[in-house]
Amino acid sequence: MKHYIQLKSLNTFSIDVFAKHVVTVHNESALLRFWRKSYNKGTPVLILGGGSNILFLENYIGTILLNRIKGIFITENKMVWRLHVGAGEKWHELVTYTMNKNIPGLENLAYIPGYVGAAPIQNIGAYGIELSQICEYVDVIDLYNEKKIRFFRAECNFQYRDSIFRNYLKKYAIIAVGLKLNKKWKPVLSYHELTHLNKDNVTPRQVFNFINIIRQKKLPDPILAGNAGSFFKNPIVDANVARRLFQIYPNIPYYSQKDGKIKLSAGWLIERCQLKGCVFGEAAIHPKQSLVLINRRKIATGTEIAALALFIYTQVADKFNIYLQPEVRLIGNNGEINPKKFFT
Repeated sequence: MKHYIQLKSLNTFSIDVFAKHVVTVHNESALLRFWRKSYNKGTPVLILGGGSNILFLENYIGTILLNRIKGIFITENKMVWRLHVGAGEKWHELVTYTMNKNIPGLENLAYIPGYVGAAPIQNIGAYGIELSQICEYVDVIDLYNEKKIRFFRAECNFQYRDSIFRNYLKKYAIIAVGLKLNKKWKPVLSYHELTHLNKDNVTPRQVFNFINIIRQKKLPDPILAGNAGSFFKNPIVDANVARRLFQIYPNIPYYSQKDGKIKLSAGWLIERCQLKGCVFGEAAIHPKQSLVLINRRKIATGTEIAALALFIYTQVADKFNIYLQPEVRLIGNNGEINPKKFFT
């Protein structure tokens, strides 16, 4: 265990902040031991994967536990493959591993940064697939009574970029995720950038390769410009709200939801506010993708990024009366900050 460790390499925004302690844990007993040690001292604990969905606003006064519990275990029958995956596996490496094993089903989720343990927290999704569609269970440890609990999919309360785990990050540590992949593979090509692919003869590998190319073109490399991918969620609005917008903006992109609501493109809303490429100090909106905020030369502070996010939130609210919600978690000196307190 080390003291006052720089976190710049442990968050993809490359925010130059420090934590009092940083510990890498490779198994459940170590995770519990170090969590208990910090808890008994009254210091906060943050369990971290790849740091690809967080924004540090200041130095962290507590302990950061890097969850590196690994392992990929595969079973199968005539109908499905089942994967039991440790929370400390990197998500994209898992997708690549399944492609190399000729196990399709994860190809639409290629090139998503972060670790497997973070995937169910925000119900990761891309190109027409969400984790909730393939997740069978999530294994956690109750940090207070040290009992293992298995949440089956119906119990996870998966929603768009949300789950039950969002509300229990201080109570539970995710240690593994169970995935179920159907052997009767059908390509998911509903997303507009994939519709040109021929569903009758396309292969999982072709979908995987194509999505890798798309994401690498659209998203900035965190090595060159710090970022956390999409900063805001695409807003979901009532049909009546959407109809009023369609009358004013007939070309607005939208996605109908099963419950009758309409998902709008946050990137489109931001662009219509003339914000694409907007710069706040060393923070900026990516010139190719308005949903992505970047740390241009990797010297921006977390408060600069947050100030830009607040400006975007205000501009979109003023123009469209729509209130964007962040995907990215905001981390203060002793833990997560409720975005409702920040974006008001």
